[in-house]
Amino acid sequence: MAQRTSPTERQKRLGAELHKMRVAAGVSAEAVASLLGVDRSKISNMERGLRAISPERLRSWACHCACPDGAYVDALAEMAESSSPGWWERYRGVLPGKLLDISELEAHAVRLKTAHTVHIPGLLQTVDHARTIFEVAVPALPQRELEARLVHRLERQQVLVKEGAPDYHGIVHEAALRMQFGGRAVARAQLEHLLNMSELSHVTLNVLPVSGGAFPGAGQTLVYAEGPVPQLDTAQTDSTHGPEFLYAEAQLSKYRAQLEWMERLSLGPDESRAFIHEIARQL
Repeated sequence: MAQRTSPTERQKRLGAELHKMRVAAGVSAEAVASLLGVDRSKISNMERGLRAISPERLRSWACHCACPDGAYVDALAEMAESSSPGWWERYRGVLPGKLLDISELEAHAVRLKTAHTVHIPGLLQTVDHARTIFEVAVPALPQRELEARLVHRLERQQVLVKEGAPDYHGIVHEAALRMQFGGRAVARAQLEHLLNMSELSHVTLNVLPVSGGAFPGAGQTLVYAEGPVPQLDTAQTDSTHGPEFLYAEAQLSKYRAQLEWMERLSLGPDESRAFIHEIARQL
């Protein structure tokens, strides 16, 4: 298989899991290379996501490393399975690769949990709300990229309405609900859209009111994507420099605790819908 020049986050994650498995077992890269019948350099490239590994070779790797977790190995083998490119690949070379990695993360998640303080979650934004956000980017986005980001975001949102959509749990701070991005009419339409989405059986929204006080991660945007097994969970955070993908167990534990803390301070689903409705009525 040819070497990749720019592996996706999912490809890099698979490589990182292979490396973690091998190191935990105390097995040398040379030993794995001998087992698979490849050069030592190819093992390094596999562990960096630069080279693909077949499901069969992956299972041999796991067996040689004495990995006893069958569900974990099955999940890794599924990641290694060759498949047709996802819809987001149409945007390769048009949008930053990290944005496409978010699409891939959401598409493979078993469950999605998000926490937003000043923004409406991207999967729940109206096109007018999203356009307003993209129009104030610094530096300004070229018109072609702005329009591509809008279309890409709308395609991302299909993950919540497709057949077999993952469960989605969003925590939205009151501050985000009161932001009048695009003016009163756009803000009102955005709140009505939130109310409509919250009626879906697999979508849960909780509002964290300002009266809830302090909470960890205030001001941070967080997406927590649960994988088919807990070891493959991923936390994705945003910054002015772009999205970051985190999956060290200490990091995942921190963000799970953060979400649990915020949920304890939040209103229940019915109270949250009433709260959103009242803010919309005031506009």
